[in-house]
Amino acid sequence: MPEPAAARTPDGTPPRTPGAPTRPPEVDRVAASRRAVAARRERAALKKDVATRVITPQELLRRALADPASPAGAMRVPEFLTAIPAIGEGKRDRILRDLGISPVKRLGGLGSRQREGLRQFLDARWPELEPRGGRSRLVVLAGPTAVGKGTVAAHIKEHHPEIHLSVSATTRTPRPGEVDGEHYFFVDDAEFDRMIAAGELLEHATVHNAHRYGTPRSPIEQALAAGRTVLLEIDLQGARQVREADPSATLVFLLPPSWDELVQRLVGRGTEDATERARRLRTAKTELASQGEFDYRVVNDDVARAAEEVARLAR
Repeated sequence: MPEPAAARTPDGTPPRTPGAPTRPPEVDRVAASRRAVAARRERAALKKDVATRVITPQELLRRALADPASPAGAMRVPEFLTAIPAIGEGKRDRILRDLGISPVKRLGGLGSRQREGLRQFLDARWPELEPRGGRSRLVVLAGPTAVGKGTVAAHIKEHHPEIHLSVSATTRTPRPGEVDGEHYFFVDDAEFDRMIAAGELLEHATVHNAHRYGTPRSPIEQALAAGRTVLLEIDLQGARQVREADPSATLVFLLPPSWDELVQRLVGRGTEDATERARRLRTAKTELASQGEFDYRVVNDDVARAAEEVARLAR
């Protein structure tokens, strides 16, 4: 007598034996794998942002504690510590022992005493900014190359006519679309030398070892005398000179959303060749390390939002 055919489900597959484990669909395994890869990439990007000083260690810790399930929260404490400049494996292990934190612990899973201990350790070694009192109406906007200082300053000029935007002098040639007297005063080296000798520049510097930039003094003095706020969009060297000349000036550092975004912006604008881009990125790392000298930090993740924040600080 022939053996009866096995029963089949409507889609033609054999029925599942009661109690047998159900295998997850292949698509679920693929999706889970993709999510894991994306999370690892996000953690790697966050570590890079701490290493290049785009964000402070305290900021990453805040993100982790606010959302333990986020990539920041899922980062293990040893990974976090070694991402911080000047912390190697030996120092990392000593810190973990001193704070009583297990090497397998994740940032988002720290206990209350561990959180407070880690915060105190970070604040003692990398203090965050404390805005100064007695600030003047002279506001300096600086930041690393390709961060978008000019774009943010242009937005402020268009939407806040009460703020006087200083126009710098430079020895470089105009880029496409730039207008003399509106974007910059384009001068040759002889004229720039004359302006320095005559004391006509509030600050001046050679940027990227190539061209010179400077801020004409007279328009700034006139605007301040008239009671207006003055915004200077200049480089790091110039910001330091302004702070020395006027300690009451307000210094604002413009940051990119991430290091990877800064690289993409520099590549995307297409105004430099590969050698020049590499040199500017090296300079950018040094510039990012100087943000602690400034009174405020503003992230340029959206031009309009960043411009409004700078304008608010200028009031």
